[in-house]
Amino acid sequence: MRKGYFITFEGGEGTGKSTQLALVKEALEQRGIKVCVTREPGGTELAEEIRRVLLSPRNETVDPTTELLLMFAARAQHLAQVILPAVDRGEWVLCDRFTDATYAYQQGGRGVDEDKIAILERLVQMGFNPDLTLLFDAPIEISLQRMRDRGALDRFEQEGLEFMKRVRSTYLTRARVESERFRVIDATATVDDVRASVNLHLEPLVNAWVSV
Repeated sequence: MRKGYFITFEGGEGTGKSTQLALVKEALEQRGIKVCVTREPGGTELAEEIRRVLLSPRNETVDPTTELLLMFAARAQHLAQVILPAVDRGEWVLCDRFTDATYAYQQGGRGVDEDKIAILERLVQMGFNPDLTLLFDAPIEISLQRMRDRGALDRFEQEGLEFMKRVRSTYLTRARVESERFRVIDATATVDDVRASVNLHLEPLVNAWVSV
C-alpha cells in the first residue's frame, strides 16, 4: 500500500486556514481520497488535554521552555497515535498547524532559541516532515480584527500586535527558506478566491494520486 500525503495548514490567527482545511477535505473525498483531519496542539485525547493547558488564559506566567516542551509532548503523541498510522494506511492527513507553528510562535513570538526547537524536532519527528505546507498570510491588523470579531481570545491570541508581527515574520522567513515545501496564499481574498488558490497548489498532487 502506498503511503498518503501529510499536508499542513499554517498561518497566524484569523487567516481562515481552518475554513480552507474543511473545504479541502470535502474536495479530496469527492475525488475518492481517504482523508484524516487533525490539529495541533491536539489530535488525541492526551494531546487535547495538553492543548487546553497551553491555550487557557491563566494568571501564572508560563515559562517559554515549559511551553515548548508541552508543544512537543503533544506532538509526539499525535504523531504516534494519529499522523503516522494514517499516512501508513494511505490516507491524506490534513493538519491544522504543525512544527512550523512552533518556530513561528515559540521562536518568533517568545524568542526561544531556534536550536532548542530543532533538537526537539529531530527527537520527536525523526526526519518526518510535511509533504506540502500551505501558509495563509494576512496583515496583522486584519488578523486582529477577525480575532476580535470571533469573541473570547485564547492565551496566544491575547499576546497583541507586536507578538503577532513576530509570528508572521517568522512564518514568512521559513516560507522563503523552504520554498519547495511552502505555498504562501493571500488570506485577504474572498473565501472562493482563496479556495481557488489552494486547489491550484493541490491539483498536481491530486492528479498524480488518482491517476495511479
